[in-house]
Amino acid sequence: MRLLAAVLLVATPALAEGERAGDFDYYILSLSWSPGWCAREGDERQALECRIGADHGFTLHGLWPQYEFGWPSRCAGGGDGPDRQEIALMTDIMGSAGLARHEWEKHGTCSGLDAADYFDLSRRAFDSIMRPDVLEALDRDVRLPASVVEDAFIEANPGLERNAITITCKGEMIEEARICLTRDLEPRPCGLDAARDCRMRDALMPAVR
Repeated sequence: MRLLAAVLLVATPALAEGERAGDFDYYILSLSWSPGWCAREGDERQALECRIGADHGFTLHGLWPQYEFGWPSRCAGGGDGPDRQEIALMTDIMGSAGLARHEWEKHGTCSGLDAADYFDLSRRAFDSIMRPDVLEALDRDVRLPASVVEDAFIEANPGLERNAITITCKGEMIEEARICLTRDLEPRPCGLDAARDCRMRDALMPAVR
C-alpha cells in the first residue's frame, strides 16, 4: 500500500502557487473552441463572444508557463500588472476582458514578464499557429474523432509534430487545442503530464456562430 501511495503521489501533476516568476521550462499555447465553450457555459452567462455573428472559432485561452512535469501558478515577484487598456486590447483574440485578467493573474505572473510584454508574447504565440481554415469556417455542428482536429492542425502547420500538440475534450465536445512551445515560441514536445489526447471518436464540434 505504501508503494502504491508513493507511485500515485509521483504520478500527480505538480500544481504550485506562489512559485518564483520566470522559473519554468516551456509554454503551452491553449486555444479554446469558442462555440463549444459557449454551448457549455457562455450562453448561460450571456457572454458577448457567444452572440450570433461573433464569428469566433479557436480563441486564445492562454499562454501557460510549464515545468517538464507540472506547472507554476500565481507566482511571486512578477512584473507590473495590466491596465484596462492592455486588457481591452486582448479581447479580439480572447473574447473577454475577464479572461485576459484571469490569465495574467494565474499564468502571466509566472512568465517573468510584465503584463504588456506577456500579452504581446501571447498574441505572437497565437499568430504563430495557423488555425485550420476548414474548422474556422465550420458552418454546421459535426461529430468527428478528436484525432481529426489534431491532423488538421498538423497539416496547417508544417513542422508541428504530433508530440507537440494535444486535443482535449470536455463532456462530449472538443474543448481545446494545446500546442507546446519553447520560450522562443518554437514547437517542442509536450511534457508527459500535458500529453493527454482526447480519444473520442464522435466528439461534438459546434458550428461557428
